[in-house]
This record gives sequence, C-alpha cells and structure tokens, in this order.
Amino acid sequence: MARAIAGATISFGLVSIPVKLYSATQASAGVSFNLLHAKCGTRVKQQYICPRDNELVPREDMVKGFEISKDQYVTFTPEELKALEERATETIDIAQFVPLSAIDPVYFDKPYYLSAEKGGEKAYMLLVEAMRESGRAALARYAARGKQYLVLVRPTTEKPGGLVLQQLLYADEVRPLAEVPLPDVEVREPELKLARQLIDQIAAETFEPMLYRDEVRERIHADIQRKQAGQDIATSEPEPQPARIIDLMEALKASLSGASADKTEADADRKGAKRGAAADKAEPKRARASRR
Repeated sequence: MARAIAGATISFGLVSIPVKLYSATQASAGVSFNLLHAKCGTRVKQQYICPRDNELVPREDMVKGFEISKDQYVTFTPEELKALEERATETIDIAQFVPLSAIDPVYFDKPYYLSAEKGGEKAYMLLVEAMRESGRAALARYAARGKQYLVLVRPTTEKPGGLVLQQLLYADEVRPLAEVPLPDVEVREPELKLARQLIDQIAAETFEPMLYRDEVRERIHADIQRKQAGQDIATSEPEPQPARIIDLMEALKASLSGASADKTEADADRKGAKRGAAADKAEPKRARASRR
C-alpha cells in the first residue's frame, strides 16, 4: 500500500478539498555501479578540495554562495538561506482551468497522485468528473520544500479514477524551439500518403505500458548474475547495422512491407501480456481457495 508523503488542500473560489499526495513513480530500478579502489576493492569516498589552498575542506568549513560574476560570490548563512525559502502553504491554489491538450508535454515534470482526505470524498469525485467531462485540467500554484511550483491537476484516464498533480516546468526552464535548427524542406503528397499509411498500419488507440520493458536493464541484471556465479560475460562486436536507404520513397515502401509482420508480432505480445496480467490477478484467489 502506498504511503502519503504530504497533505494539502485544493482550493478554487470558495471550494476547498482536503487531499493527500502520493508519489506516482517508484524508485528507479536502474543499474548503477560504484567506484572501487582496484588494488583492494574498497569503495572510494568523495572529498572536497580547495584548489587555491590545495587542502581538504571539511563540511563544517563550507558556506553556500551565489556566483554574481566570474569567481565572485555573495555568501549566505544557514539562517539567511532559510529566510529565502518559500513557506509551505499546503494549498494547491487553482488559477485557471485549461484544455488538457493546450499543455505541451515538454513542460511535464514529476507526477504525484492525489487522494481525498476524510470528509472530502464527494467534492473530490465531483471535481474529477467535472474536469473529465469538460476536457479541462487545472493550473495551480503549490508551495512545498522551500519552493513554489507550477502544477497541473488533471483527471486520470481510468474510471472512476482520480487526480494527478503534475509538476510543471516554468517557461524559462524550457529551451525555446527557435534555438534548435530545423529543416526547411517541402513534403510531396505521394511521400505524405505513404507516411500516413505507415502510421495507420502500426497505430493503436490505447497505451498499454505492460507491453514495454527495459530490455537493456534485464540483460545487464542477467550478466551481473552470471558474473556473480563466476562466469565470464561474453563480449562481442556491435552487430552491423542494415544499409541506410537514402531514397525516401523506397524507405517508406520497405517500412510498410515490414510493418505488417511487426504488427502481427505486437498483437501476439499484447494478448500474451493481458493473459499474464489476468493470471497474476487470479493467483491470489487460487491461493486463498487452496488455504480454505
């Protein structure tokens, strides 16, 4: 069972809805390696060195500073840093309701789940259904951990579902697209027609996350287990990549011929994943029946 990490209140107009925040993501299961001393295998420690005095600097002799020009800093005491922080209001203050499609996902940052506190269940579900029917989400301000966040409160796609608080990036945290060099070419209608056919051939109406796995992570974990068992990890040269087709029309035609086989395989994987999920749900029931 998930554990709430904070309490808050959704506020707009005269409406106040008490809620709890839950992290929507799990700690990364990614593979990380530690730096060891090759001679004895001991994990090495990180230390801070002053390049001017060429000496180690202990934590108690450090202060925080903000660089105002090259190698020029204004420093702050812990008390001053505390005063600079935004005070936590525990209020998700809704400023606007906007179409969900109006928010470019490039602004999306970390998501959280919101659940209703005791006494706020009716108002919570009313807000969920009202936003879902209107196709709108709420832009709000939320102060926590010494910062003020711009957040998007949106209903989940599942029904009856609930609310997601999506932390957003501010405008100055997103690089303008104008800074990226983009091609200036004309797309011909025959090419566009083939490209649309390719999209339609491998299109889906829903996102099914169980169909996708981190295959690289799985392979690394398997290699680590082999290494732990005293086996060597086989090293090999990268597989040669297929020759690139420069002619766009030929590339699209080749892609269309290969897409049919890929779609058949994907459909089989989808059915297998659903059967696996159904079996996982049925297992606890079978276990309880056997105990009885």
